[in-house]
Amino acid sequence: MDEEEIILKAKHLHTIFRNDTNGYTVAKFVTYDANEEDFTATGYFSELNEDVLYKLHGDYVDHPRYGMQFQVAAYEKMMPNDESTLIRYFSSSLFPGIGVQTAKSIVEALGEDAIEIIKENPETLKQITTLNARKRASIIQGIMEHEEADDSVVFFTRMGISVKTIMKMEAAYGEAMISMVKENPYRLIEEIDGIGFKTADKLAKELAFAEDHPYRIKAVILSCVLDLCMASGDTYTTLEQIQKRFCKEFDASVEIAPYLEELELDRLIMIEDGRIYHHTQYDAQNGIASFLAGFPYRESEEEVSFDVEDIGIMEQKFHIRYEDKQKEAITAFFKEPFLILTGGPGTGKTTIVKGILDLYQRYYPSDTIALCAPTGRAAKRLSELSSTAATTIHSLLKWDLETNTFLVNDKDPIQADLLIIDEFSMVDQWLFYHLLRACRMVKRIVVIGDEDQLPSVGCGCVLKDLIESACFPLVRLNKIFRQSEGSDVVTLAHQIREGSADILDHAKDIAFFPCQNYEVRDLILSVVSNALDKGYDPKEIQVLAPMYGGVAGIDALNNALQKMMNPSDSYKKELKVGYRLFREHDKILQLKNQPEDEVYNGDIGEIIEISYRDDNVHQKNCITADFDGVLVEYSGEQIYNITHAYATSIHKAQGSEYAIVIMPIVKDYRYMLQKRLIYTGVTRAKRSLVLLGDKEVFLHALRVEDRHVRRSTLQEKIKEMMG
Repeated sequence: MDEEEIILKAKHLHTIFRNDTNGYTVAKFVTYDANEEDFTATGYFSELNEDVLYKLHGDYVDHPRYGMQFQVAAYEKMMPNDESTLIRYFSSSLFPGIGVQTAKSIVEALGEDAIEIIKENPETLKQITTLNARKRASIIQGIMEHEEADDSVVFFTRMGISVKTIMKMEAAYGEAMISMVKENPYRLIEEIDGIGFKTADKLAKELAFAEDHPYRIKAVILSCVLDLCMASGDTYTTLEQIQKRFCKEFDASVEIAPYLEELELDRLIMIEDGRIYHHTQYDAQNGIASFLAGFPYRESEEEVSFDVEDIGIMEQKFHIRYEDKQKEAITAFFKEPFLILTGGPGTGKTTIVKGILDLYQRYYPSDTIALCAPTGRAAKRLSELSSTAATTIHSLLKWDLETNTFLVNDKDPIQADLLIIDEFSMVDQWLFYHLLRACRMVKRIVVIGDEDQLPSVGCGCVLKDLIESACFPLVRLNKIFRQSEGSDVVTLAHQIREGSADILDHAKDIAFFPCQNYEVRDLILSVVSNALDKGYDPKEIQVLAPMYGGVAGIDALNNALQKMMNPSDSYKKELKVGYRLFREHDKILQLKNQPEDEVYNGDIGEIIEISYRDDNVHQKNCITADFDGVLVEYSGEQIYNITHAYATSIHKAQGSEYAIVIMPIVKDYRYMLQKRLIYTGVTRAKRSLVLLGDKEVFLHALRVEDRHVRRSTLQEKIKEMMG
């Protein structure tokens, strides 16, 4: 989708709202044309001056609450060049002490080129007898400041930096912004969120920095550390790995050891026992260990003595009977401030949490409880266990997308006595650190996760490290309880953990259809068609594939499934976005966190309306989607934050469950398949599982343990700090 950008020449009338921290502004403008049409503009600006002309680049958006607004993507100041505008300009607040009469005398003396004349030769102002030295200085300073502010925006936007990011730079550096960036553009990588190596390097080249400048070498090394860890999930890397990657950018003769020393002195990396950490991971590791070593930081004002006989009350209330292991978990919760609960599907984790919550509220009726999970769907499932609403971790911490910081933190902590975190295997080291920082007021923490699922997308293997440290109470659930004993899917999941799949030969809820790669797509369509005929809700049918490309890849499957599950119809509007065709009633996947709209990466929704661009009413192409009751509008660049979700990756499905899951297992995927990936995919199915492809490939994958065991020193640090 390539929408034409609208450019407006307009005069700033007044500012309605401005956030001085990030420069976000709502302002009133009037078009500089014969119509002189008033309009409201929103965007990120440095200080706006009244009566000054601006060239605004952007598009109109229809805000659901505030109506039509012009959303500014970039802007530049325009120097006035006609008599009336020049008079208003010189008599504006930019020039203290200059009134209308003085402004008229300047324009009469110097004409419509007054600004250029003054810039070229400020001494020209001495010809105007009504100007004293103070007024001349005011005019010269005003023109220079006006031009410098504009120059900085123009310069940085030309480098591909958004006005929004420029405002972050201005907030961080103030008037010294340009000089500080010119001195070392690579500092932006660490100091300004949203700027990476490529952008900083482009700036450096524009500023004529040499390719082997020490600042650039250090930036490349730091980028290597970060990229290596992000790609592998490790929390540290090694000199050998850095050197290998570094040589892709520089000659092998460049000695990096001195630069590593400088980076460590600057505390951008930390080196311990040959391990090289990016400072964010090092701080996260130490912060987690330090917090847990001292937890809890607030004791209960009125400690209630737990009576194991009270579990019987729960059994009567919920019409269940807790097994010994489940009773052990509930007892451990009331005896210890930090508890790890781990187990596969059907092992009773949900039943335990339900009991814990009910008993806790009986014992501590005035205490507050916070429930959270990494994804929206997982949080929704957790909400069903209690009268307390669960949220995503990012939402609980009030994540600020613009600054990549959390508004709930050590200074403004979570106001809860009990915190329960579900789907903990998905939580990375950095996020857990920031969650714990906000837990100074929390008295008890329970983490719940399946240690056999895929690890977090971000760096670390926190659940594994907490368990293997052996420093915390752990209840590991292995027994499949009665309500799950009849589930072949649950049985298969537990067999996979042991490296087998014997139940495939006689399962009722699982089917395995042998087929070749080229047959996968048509067979999946047939399976989905049968599921629909049997009454399955389309939202509860999910195809999971390990990769995006190929005939059996996610992209090809989405195209085919869309045509079958949501075919084109005259009453359904469509919108082409790049190579994707969105249609009303499409099943979609959120690709990026949008905390302001309460939707997060991995959430599944449905397109309920598509509206088309209409320049007559300043309306642009817009997609409205429903995410479990949360309505979100996508227009402009945000439309690229969604994709089709008839087929998704197994990673994206983590934290979600579906009535029926369909998984192609073919030779094309062989190099990607391993036990943990298969296990995670299988455990997404609540009722039925359909596998298709090559059974030998499937069985081989069950014998493949992690191809890369993540490297982390969190458990070492925990042991060190907890003795």
